[in-house]
Amino acid sequence: MTAREQRLQFYADIVQRLSGALRAANLYSMDHPSVAEHVRGLLQAVQRLHRLDASPLIGFIGGEVIADDTPLLAVTAYRAELIRYMQALGLNRILFERGITLDELNEFVRAVVRPAPSALRGAGDQGAEADIDFVRLPHLRAGRIPVDTSAGKWGSSAVTMKQVYSGSIEAARLVWESTRIEGTPDAPAAHETVEQLADAVDAAPATMIGLTGMKAHDEYTFTHMVNVAILTMAQARTLGIEGRALRQLGLAALLHDMGKVRTPLEVLNKPAALTPGERAIMRRHPADGAAILRASKDIPKLAAVVAFEHHLRVDGRGYPEGVQRAPINLGTVLCAIADAYDAMRSTRVYQPATPADRIMEIMAHNDGAQFDPHLVRRFIGLMGVYPPGTVVRLTTGEIGVVTAGGGDRRGPEVRIVRDAAGCAIDPPGHRPLAAQGERAGDAATVESALDPAAYQIDVELYL
Repeated sequence: MTAREQRLQFYADIVQRLSGALRAANLYSMDHPSVAEHVRGLLQAVQRLHRLDASPLIGFIGGEVIADDTPLLAVTAYRAELIRYMQALGLNRILFERGITLDELNEFVRAVVRPAPSALRGAGDQGAEADIDFVRLPHLRAGRIPVDTSAGKWGSSAVTMKQVYSGSIEAARLVWESTRIEGTPDAPAAHETVEQLADAVDAAPATMIGLTGMKAHDEYTFTHMVNVAILTMAQARTLGIEGRALRQLGLAALLHDMGKVRTPLEVLNKPAALTPGERAIMRRHPADGAAILRASKDIPKLAAVVAFEHHLRVDGRGYPEGVQRAPINLGTVLCAIADAYDAMRSTRVYQPATPADRIMEIMAHNDGAQFDPHLVRRFIGLMGVYPPGTVVRLTTGEIGVVTAGGGDRRGPEVRIVRDAAGCAIDPPGHRPLAAQGERAGDAATVESALDPAAYQIDVELYL
């Protein structure tokens, strides 16, 4: 991550924390523990940015969140409610000076949640040109400043698929934290996340599938939530499921592991094999998740069903122990396939990633006791033996990035980025590939999957 990318990430974290603090303060009194925890998180986020910038400025301009003269598109996509609220107050910038205190942030949150009548009168003065303070504290100023948008300095481009994916991970973090702190997930954030992901899966399924492979183990919890939602909805689309039903499945998949918020961290993050007692504690999360989601307002009942069932097996050897259902809900099976696939290919502290072709082999030889064989075949057909985003060496010696996985009867689509001598190709070319095990004229096949880091290939550039 470059220094600029890190700065923008710090800015995005501040907006996420501010949104959580304001939402909690709207729900509870200012002295509620949930509000206090959110505000402390906001202070920590601001202090992280202060190591790089003494006076960071965040703007709410034209329906967007702006920082460093840059629209934070991933944040904008998931904070429409916050942006509308700020702009309704006439508050389009917040300046955080180094040295800011917890008391100042509490005062600011209180002022925004319960604005004084004079502040509301100022918000209605749309023709004002001067700098108008909504809040002025020793280390914080917030209010309205005139902004010149004529040159497009603050202008927006379309939210890219990568930004949707990144924003979804941050939103998943918020949903997780709201559940951990308040006992119930942030339903608006969860619904908005799934809406964005569903639109992206509809528009560019191969790209979104490819992005699910671009993750680090230290973000596993939140990337796993998003990846399972994407892969579940991608499977559902092949079955003709769309619209509201697709989004309900996506929401259930996003929240399938929510019961783990009740799992002790020393068990959840243990870097070694679990003891039998710890494994029993871990296996409570389906029942815990179902209980949380059943009690959550505005969360469809399907989410609780999928949370409870996603570790059940047809042969009864899954868990919760002693529970056997026939048939298991279709949404649960799609989610469980996505869950197993994403877990196997993920690098964890205690587990190296399994290569994609090996995962497909394992799933293809499933005996029907864990997953429906027909749905597994459809999943392999959707993903291909080498899913989008996989770096591969061809039988010609060339190296490429898979952009569409292919299926049993067709080879993957590959963009060639290195020739047989290992030299970069610019611009990348395309080469026709035969299905695995077949040869068709001069068409090559995949010889092996490669580690993109070892070849310094930024896969996202080719998706």
